[in-house]
Amino acid sequence: MVLYEYPFNESIRTMLRLEHLFDRLGTLMSRETALDHHFALVTLFEIMDVASRADLKSDLLKELEKHKAQFIGYRGSPGLDEARLDEVVARIDGAFQRLNALAGKAGATLTGNEWLMSIRSRISIPGGTCEFDLPAYYNWQQLLPVRRRKDLMTWAQTLMPLAEALQVLLGLLRDSGAPHKVAATAGQFQQSLPAGRVYQLLRMRIDPSLGLIPEISGHRLMISIRLMRQDEEGRLKLAQEDSGFELALCQ
Repeated sequence: MVLYEYPFNESIRTMLRLEHLFDRLGTLMSRETALDHHFALVTLFEIMDVASRADLKSDLLKELEKHKAQFIGYRGSPGLDEARLDEVVARIDGAFQRLNALAGKAGATLTGNEWLMSIRSRISIPGGTCEFDLPAYYNWQQLLPVRRRKDLMTWAQTLMPLAEALQVLLGLLRDSGAPHKVAATAGQFQQSLPAGRVYQLLRMRIDPSLGLIPEISGHRLMISIRLMRQDEEGRLKLAQEDSGFELALCQ
């Protein structure tokens, strides 16, 4: 099954983008070629760009505090697994403390590294990191993979409190939605959302053998999904057949 996620607000959209970048960074750092490590640096700078939003850190801290208070409020409920609850609260608390201890914005310490910033200033220029433009960077690319990986891990470590907070918050959000099977008639599905309930994330899983691509839109009152099929020229056209998929709405 292929998973698609759709955020209902800008905060969740930013969190998903950062999660995507951290996943890519981890994959690229684990490899050995200089080219992979070049794109690991590109990803590191992208994370810094997205994380530079002034209120991101405070928003994440507020969300962690809100979830902690919510889970603590469950204590004493009949049939509750108190050990599991303590484990979740401890994860939230740990993520909060490590993110709160981070000085300034995520990645702020890296901006003081002149060598890294010289690469960052040219990396968006097509071909701007050639050896004649940045000979010191070219020399770094010739080092053994283990040395380059060590450097990358040192630089990425400054962003790990942010990655941990995202992992905790998005994990709790995804766990809040129970998947159920729905059907799209002639390629289209619509569902009204109950008043008074605010959803933050839509998750849908669809069988890849169907060859369908969802176009998802939504707001606080309704969601709409159109199942599209790609023709030989890459254009998307509405599928005419009835199809089923799994849907979960997360709060």
